[in-house]
Amino acid sequence: MTQREGIYKFENERIKTLQEERLHIQKKTFTKWMNSFLVKAKMEVEDLFTDLADGIKLLKLLEIISGEKLGKPNNGRMRVHKIENVNKSLAFLHTKVRLESIGAEDIVDHNPRLILGLIWTIILRFQIQEIEIDVDEENESSEKKSAKDALLLWCQRKTQGYQNVHITDFSGSWRSGLGFNALIHSHRPDLFDYGGLMPGRNIENLNHAFEVADRELGIPKLLDAEDIDTARPDEKSILTYVASYYHTFARMKNEQKGGKRIANIVNKLMDADKKKMQFENLITDLLSWIRTKTVELEKRNFPNSV
Repeated sequence: MTQREGIYKFENERIKTLQEERLHIQKKTFTKWMNSFLVKAKMEVEDLFTDLADGIKLLKLLEIISGEKLGKPNNGRMRVHKIENVNKSLAFLHTKVRLESIGAEDIVDHNPRLILGLIWTIILRFQIQEIEIDVDEENESSEKKSAKDALLLWCQRKTQGYQNVHITDFSGSWRSGLGFNALIHSHRPDLFDYGGLMPGRNIENLNHAFEVADRELGIPKLLDAEDIDTARPDEKSILTYVASYYHTFARMKNEQKGGKRIANIVNKLMDADKKKMQFENLITDLLSWIRTKTVELEKRNFPNSV
C-alpha cells in the first residue's frame, strides 16, 4: 500500500467513525425525546431502531404530539400488520410534511439512517417549524426568519450580555455549557447564581444546566455532557434540546399572562363587591335617616292652615 493509499484509507475510516458516532448520539437524543412524550401513554422506547418496527409506538407518538386521533393500531405480530401500522403513520405525516425515500418497510426492517431521518422530520414539523420570532423586537417589521434561524435569534436575545456566551450556531457555541445556563438564568434568575459558574469547566457547567432544567423546569435531559463537550457537537441533537427550552419558557409566559388575566378579573370582582357593599351601607344609612326624620316629623304639631 502506498503512502497516498494509506492516507486515503485512514481518512475514509475516520469519516466513517465520525458518522457512526453522530448516528449514535442522535439515536440517544431522539430516543429520549420520544420517551418524553410516550411517558404520557405509559410507553417507552428502549432501542429506537427496533422498537418502532410494529408501528404502535410511532402511531402513539404522533397522536400525542399532534393532538389528533389516528385510529386503533393493528396488534397482530405478522409483518403485514406492522407495515399496516407504519403506513398509517406515514400517511398521516404526508398530510403535514413532504416525505421522500422512506417506506414502511424501511422502519419494519430497522433501517437506522431512515429511522433517524423520520424522527428528525417529526421533530422539525412539530417542535421546531412552529417557532416564529419577529426580526424587529419593536414589531416595526413583519419580517420572519426560518424556524432554525428564529430559534437561533431567540437564543441570542436571551443570552445577550452574559459573560463568555456567544451563540452563533447549534454546535460549538454550546460546548462550554454556559449557553444553556444563560438561557435558564435569563428566564429564572432565582434558580442559581450565574456568576458562580466557571468558564473552562465544560462538563460541570453542562451537567449543571441539564440537572436544573430537568429538576426545576421539567425539561427532560435529552443530552449527555460528554456528547456536547466535543470539537463538533451534533447540531440536530442540540436543536432538539434547545427547542424544548423555547417551548417550556413560551408555555410559562402564557401561563403568567393567563394568571395576570385571572388576577385582573378577580380584582375587578373584588372592586365590584366593595362598591356594592359601600352602596348597601349608603342605602342603610339613608333608610335610617328617613326613619329618624319620619319620627321627628310625627312628633311635631303642624297648624291646620297656613
